[in-house]
Amino acid sequence: MDVDKMRFSKEHEWVAAEGSDKMATVGITEYAAGELGDIVYIELPEEGTEVKFMEPMGTIEAVKTVADLYAPISGAVKEVNKKLEDEPELTNQSPYGEGWFIKVEMSDPSELEKLMSHEEYQEMIGKE
Repeated sequence: MDVDKMRFSKEHEWVAAEGSDKMATVGITEYAAGELGDIVYIELPEEGTEVKFMEPMGTIEAVKTVADLYAPISGAVKEVNKKLEDEPELTNQSPYGEGWFIKVEMSDPSELEKLMSHEEYQEMIGKE
């Protein structure tokens, strides 16, 4: 996925909107995966669940800590990355690829404008 086309939340989630339809893929950033360390369990919403912008949608458990996951976009969960049930480490290995979390049919694509560009996110985490 092209990080320059993604949008990012201050909670370190990313959204990649797919073309002209309302589908978007959601995951956590490489920075967050690195800060968490070895990820051992990820609890994600079930297919059909409605997630709401910047509200908790699950949890991620690493050796060091447990953290809430926040929905960076509102909509209906259409697909959950089932590979993560047995291989949560995919999020560490490929946060923008095989380690994605959910695919959402966005109910309000304009929410993407409330999120940061890749450049703005890099500034927030202190990487120029």
